[in-house]
Amino acid sequence: MAVVTISSVIDAPVEKVWARIRDFNGLPGWHPRMVESHIEDGKSAETIGCVRNFELASGARIREKLLDFSDKNFLVSYSILETPQPLTNHKATLQLRRVTDGDRTYAEWSANFDAAPEEADKIAAGMGANVFQGGFNALKSHFAGQS
Repeated sequence: MAVVTISSVIDAPVEKVWARIRDFNGLPGWHPRMVESHIEDGKSAETIGCVRNFELASGARIREKLLDFSDKNFLVSYSILETPQPLTNHKATLQLRRVTDGDRTYAEWSANFDAAPEEADKIAAGMGANVFQGGFNALKSHFAGQS
């Protein structure tokens, strides 16, 4: 099983960062690699089991299922149902935590999945750099200079 974990500190209070990312259908609103998203079957984006279907800037489509969602714990977990990447058994968690020093946010995004041994490291590196760190960088840019 491949594992990838990326963390970052964002210069904004955890409530503000969570408000920006909490919508399971809202990736295109804050992540630069996502261009369109919808929740299938008319379900709410907060309904455990709902499926988001989104398009990447590359044109690829991905379907993900919401596994866990908590406003109290600033947490969202999901699994990939369909992706052009050669992986299976994917589960990811994005969680925010309060940093009291400077009223900032510690963000951690992690995933584990199965992939062929010759592909696993490459997929994990791309997921970590392009999806996870790319999202954190966009959040940092968004909150830069805001109090």
